[in-house]
Amino acid sequence: MTLEPTSAAIIQLAWARHLGLGDDAFATAAAQLATSTPDPGQPANRITRVDESARSVVFLRLFGVSALVGPQWALDAAAELPDTELAQHVTLLTLTRAHGGHGLGSTALFFADDLPLQQPSDDLTVSHGNPEAISLEGLCPPDDVNEVGLQGLEHRFTIMHPDEEQPTPVACGAYSEWEGILANMGVLVAPPWRRRGLGTLAASIAAHEALAAGLTLQWKADVSNTGALAMARSLGFATGGLHASVLLG
Repeated sequence: MTLEPTSAAIIQLAWARHLGLGDDAFATAAAQLATSTPDPGQPANRITRVDESARSVVFLRLFGVSALVGPQWALDAAAELPDTELAQHVTLLTLTRAHGGHGLGSTALFFADDLPLQQPSDDLTVSHGNPEAISLEGLCPPDDVNEVGLQGLEHRFTIMHPDEEQPTPVACGAYSEWEGILANMGVLVAPPWRRRGLGTLAASIAAHEALAAGLTLQWKADVSNTGALAMARSLGFATGGLHASVLLG
């Protein structure tokens, strides 16, 4: 699916505020890019912000416009590097090695302002409670739990399997309001219940709740997480960009 122009502007505004940029930073850079003929091997209209107190270096590529935020030494080191290189986590690690650069990684960004409604094949119970989400996390590998971060997503919709003795959580779709504008999405599925469409269903439930609340949807997935990337595309999310960052010290 494609995004409405107004939705793209909303997403740009949210990220501009998140990075401490002016509200119209991305829109202005995009307008300049549209009227220029950049060298594909060089950075074009990259937005930068010096933050000497930053505990991380952040690179963002959003709808064709890039931004880099961090200490001056990091911006200087990256000045001649094209966006294709900065979007790779290994590049940021190399640039920041002398300053203790580590962790975080690169994520693909997807967005949506409308999605097809997924209809369950059977009657399902959906819980809004926190205990069910915590129980689900206990059934999943720690790496999956940490990447999704259900505990940081305040609106949770957990699909329960109607076990005869006690209902069991099998999948959870969740979101939290991000920068007051976007719904940051996450989905977690218990390993025995994967590849059955339950993750897609849980994500659809959470997404439509967020859309009903007037939010634009955001999906972030590690670039190496093929399952999460495939789910975002299958749900109808549009590709929006890449986000790479490293912690300092």
